[in-house]
Amino acid sequence: MQRKNRFIKGYSGLRALAVIGVILYHFDPNTFIGGYLGVPIFFVLSGYLVTDHILASYEETGYYDNKRFYLSRLKRLYPQLVTVLWASGAYMLMFQQQTLAKFNQIVTTNLFNVYNFWQIANGQSYFERFAGNVSPFTHLWTMSIEGQFYIFWPLIMMVLIKFCKTRYRAFWIIIGFSILSALEMAILYKPNVDTSRIYYGTDTRFFALGLGAALAFVWPIKHLKREINKTDWIILDITGTVSLIGMLWLFLSRIMDPQAAFAYRGGMFLFSLFTTIFVAIIAHPASHWNQIFTNRIFDWIGSRSYAIYLYQFPVMIFFEAKFTDMANHAFLYHLIELILILGLAELTYHFIEKPFSKISFESIRVFIAHFKDSEKNGHLRIASGVSVLILILGTIAVIKAPDVKGVNANKSQLAERIKKNRASQKKSNKQLIDKFKKTKKKENKSKAFIEAQQSAKNKPVNKDFEKYGISQIDLQLAQKIHVTAIGDSVMAGASDMLKKLMPNALIDAAVSRQLVPTIGLFNQYKNQGALAENVLIGLGTNGPFSMDDINHLMEIIGPNRQVFWISVHVPSRQWQGQVNELILRASQKYKNLSVIDWYSYSANHNNWFYGDQTHPNVEGSKYYSTYITKEILKKAKF
Repeated sequence: MQRKNRFIKGYSGLRALAVIGVILYHFDPNTFIGGYLGVPIFFVLSGYLVTDHILASYEETGYYDNKRFYLSRLKRLYPQLVTVLWASGAYMLMFQQQTLAKFNQIVTTNLFNVYNFWQIANGQSYFERFAGNVSPFTHLWTMSIEGQFYIFWPLIMMVLIKFCKTRYRAFWIIIGFSILSALEMAILYKPNVDTSRIYYGTDTRFFALGLGAALAFVWPIKHLKREINKTDWIILDITGTVSLIGMLWLFLSRIMDPQAAFAYRGGMFLFSLFTTIFVAIIAHPASHWNQIFTNRIFDWIGSRSYAIYLYQFPVMIFFEAKFTDMANHAFLYHLIELILILGLAELTYHFIEKPFSKISFESIRVFIAHFKDSEKNGHLRIASGVSVLILILGTIAVIKAPDVKGVNANKSQLAERIKKNRASQKKSNKQLIDKFKKTKKKENKSKAFIEAQQSAKNKPVNKDFEKYGISQIDLQLAQKIHVTAIGDSVMAGASDMLKKLMPNALIDAAVSRQLVPTIGLFNQYKNQGALAENVLIGLGTNGPFSMDDINHLMEIIGPNRQVFWISVHVPSRQWQGQVNELILRASQKYKNLSVIDWYSYSANHNNWFYGDQTHPNVEGSKYYSTYITKEILKKAKF
């Protein structure tokens, strides 16, 4: 028992590392790009601890008490889960009723441990991220996978123990299924296709649980000896060091970008493998890594990691919905959010998680007796009153949810515009690619200007855009310029306006685009001979990037093309300033790169945007496209 308790402390430290990673990822996804890998740590630990516990019971008694295990899981997990669901429901009922849509389904699927499947079928639209409708429950998919594991694994273990004559045979069976799970994730991954199916799928996520479970068959805690020779002791510590370095490397490495292929084609499996090795080292009583991971801070965070994980999303989503200028106060807002998350975790750990994990008929009787003694235990009445109020409001929220019709962001004016524009892009781009290949002769800029002056008098075009601050001569010049424009949904929403002003522009703009996964698209157009002398970039709305990423992109584009990069206006996201500062630095580094400062130009013009203050509305799109066209013409190549 002493060895197990010693391991549990180190395991608590590892859980602390996982939950810290998850929170840091949400606070700064550019620096802590692999923070989402905290989830595989939870899975590996669950697989190992549960399997080791079951095996120990079979070894000692020849039997495992499934009923007792299920009851302990119910008492451990459900009180906090129910609390976060009902408390969030109460808050939404009072302050954000538009987010109650499908809340009844969310509650039901979470209680029955199938929420990850619901997520796959009802994945949140990209547009909802910028429409104030972000779900505060997105992260709960992990609880459903864990719940499914707790339900079925004792039964699977019963079969394995009955039919596998040795532990090693069972070990290799589980390893085999783990590898199949990782292969399935790799095969199902498709570039530029929504990853919800493989990210949330139980089958594609089993490998982390499986690796932990397999470890328990060959590395049982009770069989690990404290007294080993010095050589083995050194090997343990060195192996622990290497595995931890591997985990941290993937945690901080850009190759683990969740938008890129490597994460799904081996990256998560490799991280889970490093984690499994490190778990084995911590479990061994002769290893020093257990001592390193056992400290008061990690003990505190680890013991409350479940509560911290549950409450992080509701706190961040509800807080940021009320304070939308995140970009201007990122540090302060994150500090406030962290205090709220840790405060809720501490309160619920003491008043919900611990008491309910030990609940019994006797403890209920004692509670009632204390409750009746109002003079000595008035705080119990207050706490009970608050709990009943939350229960009532949360239940009303569940009942009311079916009548709340959520805003269908995919049917909004913006979404319809982007859908229509995207179809037009695909149709015209094919023709433009062929045209770009045939166009070898460059036009003299002076000659183009003279012709534009004449045409401005005789054959004016797009006169309705003149009131947005562009001259007829520039409108004429814009008709001749060749541009390859690649961007995200902001550009996609205004691409019809850009196309009208610059009919020879090849525009490829789509929703949810980030820089790193899109770099290959630039290379693709270059290889097709469709990367024009003028390149327009509209990326950064959906996430930050590094100077190395810009360097890679500029290397592909080359020094002979003129590059224009549109600054971002996304006040609800902390990376707004980071992105704009970085592209400004890049413009100082690369002589052929110019910043089109849409951020400053659109400042104090909230009426140019939809409610998300990110995507220009119809009128704003005219200002957006006109301003971009004017800025391009200042340095454009003809």
